[in-house]
This record gives sequence, C-alpha cells and structure tokens, in this order.
Amino acid sequence: MSEQPPSLFEMDDSSRPLADRLRPRTLADVVGQDHLLAADTPIGRMVDAQRLVSMILWGPPGCGKTTIARLLAKRTNLVFEPLSATFSGVADLRKVFQAAQRRREIGQGTLLFVDEIHRFNRAQQDSFLPYVEDGTIVLVGATTENPSFELNGALLSRCQVFVLKRLDDAALSTIINRAEDTLGALLPLDGNARQALIAMADGDGRYLLNMIEQIQSLPAPVDPATLAAAVQKRAPQYDKAQEGHYNLISALHKSMRGSDPDAALYWLARMLDGGEDPLFIARRITRFATEDIGMADPNAVQQALAAWDVYERLGSPEGELAIAQAVLYLATAPKSIGVYRGFNKARTAAQRTGSLMPPAHILNAPTRLMKDLGYGRDYQYDPDTDTGFSGADYFPDGMPRQTFYEPTTNGYERAITERLHHWAKLRTESPKAAAGDDSQNPLSSQEGLASDPHEPHPHQ
Repeated sequence: MSEQPPSLFEMDDSSRPLADRLRPRTLADVVGQDHLLAADTPIGRMVDAQRLVSMILWGPPGCGKTTIARLLAKRTNLVFEPLSATFSGVADLRKVFQAAQRRREIGQGTLLFVDEIHRFNRAQQDSFLPYVEDGTIVLVGATTENPSFELNGALLSRCQVFVLKRLDDAALSTIINRAEDTLGALLPLDGNARQALIAMADGDGRYLLNMIEQIQSLPAPVDPATLAAAVQKRAPQYDKAQEGHYNLISALHKSMRGSDPDAALYWLARMLDGGEDPLFIARRITRFATEDIGMADPNAVQQALAAWDVYERLGSPEGELAIAQAVLYLATAPKSIGVYRGFNKARTAAQRTGSLMPPAHILNAPTRLMKDLGYGRDYQYDPDTDTGFSGADYFPDGMPRQTFYEPTTNGYERAITERLHHWAKLRTESPKAAAGDDSQNPLSSQEGLASDPHEPHPHQ
C-alpha cells in the first residue's frame, strides 16, 4: 500500500517557525536555567516529588518562561491552561476556574499559565487567591517586571518567585547549534559574524531563532557588516517607566560613587542607547555632585550644571558628550557626604528646637529700641580680629553647641578639616582671645547701620 501524500491543509514541518520547531521537549533541553531546573534545585526537586507549588517566573524576554511552564505541566501530569493577561479578562478567568474545578472533581489537576501576569489589575490578581489557596489550580505566572512592584502582596505571599537568567553566550551558541542540526546545514556565517549574531540577540533566544530564519539562505560567507545589513539588532531591554530605568540609573550612580569612570561611562551609554532622556541624567548627576561629592570638590556641581546647560543648548547627539565629560569628572572626583549628613543633622536639630531666637549679639540693630534691647551688643567683627576668627557663639541661647558638618580628609575637605580644627582650638583656648578692638571698626558706631557690613538693612 503506497503512502498517502500529505493533505494540502496539513502544515509541513519546515513551514513552522523555527522557534516552534526547536521548542524544548524536556526540561533537560532548556538552556541557561540550570540554577532552577537541575535535579538538586528548587523546581527540580518539586518535579521529582511530583508536587508543584504556585510560582512566578520572573525573567527577560526569550529566556524560556512559557516553555518551562508547558514542560512542568507535562512532567507533573497537569492540564496546561494558557492565558495572556494582555488579552484576557475576568470572564476568561472565570471559565478557566470553572473548568479546573470540574477536573479537580475527577482527580485531574490544572496548571494555569498566565503570561505577562503583571498586566492584570489588583482585582484580577485577587481573583486567583481562593483557587490557588485550595489547590484548584497551580498558578505559574510569567513576568518581565519586578514582581515586588507589579504584583499585590496577597498573591505574592501564595507564590514562590523564581528568577530566570538572561541567556548567556554559551546558551545562545547551543541554540545556534541546534538550529543548524534542524536545518541540516551550517549557517553561512564567518567566525566574527557568528559572535556578532550572538551579541545582536542580547540574551533573547526567541529573537536569535527569528534572526537565524532570516539569514539561513544568505550566500556565504556572511561577515558582520553583511549580517548587520540583513537583520536588525534587537532593541535594548530598557523601559524608561519600569525597573530597567531605575536599575541603570542606580548602576550609573554607584559607579560614579565608587570612582569607576569606565563603568560609569558604560552605564551612561546603556541608558542613552536605550532611549533615556539625557536631561533626566543631567538632573541625576547634578544631584550626585551635591550629595556624594559636596565640599570635597566644590567645582563638581559646576561641572554638572555646565553639562546640563550645554546639552540644553546643543541637544543630541553633540550635547551628550558634555554629559559624558561631567560623568567622568564626577567619577574621578574625591567623594564626601559631609554636606549631606551635616544638613540632615541640622534639619533634625532645627525641627527639634522649634523657634529659638538667634543670640542678641548677632542681630542687627537699625533702631534705638532694638539697641536698647541688646541687639548687636558686643558683636565682634571677625575680619577685624588678629586671626580673622572671633570664636563667638552663634547658636541660640540655651542651645548647646553642636557639630553637624564633619568634613572628610578627601580632596578640598582636607583643608577645611584643618581649618575647623584650628578654629576649634582657638575657641577652646579662649573665646575672646582672638577678638580685636571692636572700637576700631568704623561701621560699628554708626547709628542705623547693621553691625555686620555684609548684611543688608532689614528693610532694604
């Protein structure tokens, strides 16, 4: 009996997408996630025990979340029910829950896989709770976003979160080898182009297979330039409104704080390449200059402000170089959080002490009444003293002297530290010793003028 030809309505295997043909058939075939799937790992032990718990698979696109969920259902004899949070609503969930309850009555379990689960709102997420809790379903949610921010606490408390890794070069090379075996031919790539293809995939196995389908029929040999012209590089994984945004700005900030200019430039480039607003970066590095450098290099904030100004004048891409220059300046500058800590301590003290008046001797006395009340009495004009330091007390009466600003020995603050130590010594030895003859100050005896020539009249 002769073999019947395939029906015109049957899909030939070669016409199926390569990503579908190469979908792993067992958990052992999944690449890059051995830390979760090997025998002695959390998911591996659950599979061996044939007892899954509800879980959230958190990882970047193309790392195998959907495939793992399918294989978990297969290995544990559960019915696989897939849903996409993008296209599903409460009515769809209700149907799934009802079907799962009927299966449970006959002893059949259900694995409900929800792709992009973070897109469900709070009420939709809450609808899972009773069915997860009583075992009607084993929920496996997949998300590319941080579950801590995107999923409500009640659901998270009933699920284990497993973090999937971005596919590394070795995993992507394995996928290329499997694709070549399936296609029955080597890809027409030279060695450099093969590495370029892996780099262009940017850790996404599905995207890699899509690119392979585009280049498999190109005439050999394909070099990196030909490859770049034939396929489009994967867009960087960067969402300006989500976790990638905060992760990369944190990496830039900490690289500058750690005085690593090369790493700082790398993260700056990553952010700009991902489409981040350069003005957001300019604002953040200006904050860094005051918060992490401060008085260790007072010029740092000027460099940051100058970069901000240059970018606003030039725009992209020319203005981005000014931001890069500022990032390098800040990364290589001495660091100190003396200003940051000092201001926070002073703020706490100000809130605690309330509305204490300044001491009378440092108040201006533009009227006779104010003079009679003691305003400005015995004020010592520091520049007229022998050392330029009077040692007077400028804290409110009844408030003991406190130290808020504690400079480091880094950069310019080294000189400030020495100066403060010198003044502290003078203050300790004799608060009046450094004072000059106030009668020599011609402004001190002029009625109606402030005792301090650098302070404006209060009514000016």
